Amino acid sequence: MNSEALANLASRGGRTVNMPYWNRISVDSEVLSMTGALNPTPVTARADVAAINFRAAAWSIRELASAIAGDSALAAIAEMVAEYWVRDEQKVLVSSLAGAFASPGMSGHVFGAANPGALNAEMVLDAKQLLGDVFGQLHAIVMHSAVYTSLQKQDLITFMRPSTGARIAEYLGYDVIVDDSVQYDEAGKVFSTYLLAEGAIGRGDGTPVDMTPVEVSRSALLSEDYLITRKALIMHPLGIAFTGAVVSGESPSNAELRNPVNWNRVHENKNIGMIEIKHTIQ
Repeated sequence: MNSEALANLASRGGRTVNMPYWNRISVDSEVLSMTGALNPTPVTARADVAAINFRAAAWSIRELASAIAGDSALAAIAEMVAEYWVRDEQKVLVSSLAGAFASPGMSGHVFGAANPGALNAEMVLDAKQLLGDVFGQLHAIVMHSAVYTSLQKQDLITFMRPSTGARIAEYLGYDVIVDDSVQYDEAGKVFSTYLLAEGAIGRGDGTPVDMTPVEVSRSALLSEDYLITRKALIMHPLGIAFTGAVVSGESPSNAELRNPVNWNRVHENKNIGMIEIKHTIQ
């Protein structure tokens, strides 16, 4: 979920941002009485914490290379930047999911860890039941390309075509997102596939003071042009606070996002719209 509020928080600077939320109201109603007073239940708050991921990427091209190719390499790179950052942000997201789900407080959101079997419809339906009566909020499924191909071979992937004309892959009614950076235990051939609710991931792309998002420079002596891009990105699984217990740099690397020590569940289970399925493929 792209959030203007999170974008504003990312623009303020710092290494992390606090995102307070109110605990769910879940007490039963009281029977009104002519004489007795109501018993108010205190409404309490907790703080979710998200990391600001400071990331950058730079490309260079020699002027002579463009002259030989007969085309502007720098212009070609510029056209690919947006696609590059989409892929890179997915890696940040998947790394965060891997670390968050491996933290002790998220064990109630993991299905199949004890005995992973081949992914099938029954397994997905049993997994979504971990959310109880709020399972309906789940809308997307994130999987490795090998899992996607396995489901294709079984003719289980369907497609819908919205008014935009783009085809959207679906599995059991969930929108399919394919990313090879999802957890995969190559030795045991065990994959992680994620069910996500709409709004389960908070995203904000900010511009802190003195950070230049896009910059072009040139070395005349080398006849070389440079394209530099920078981001202050929040890509956070809502409800699991980033503790930053083990971070060596100014912001976490993907490997550090995968470290479960850096995560701690703060929301109630039903308020976290995410499920991890541990499984093999046929």
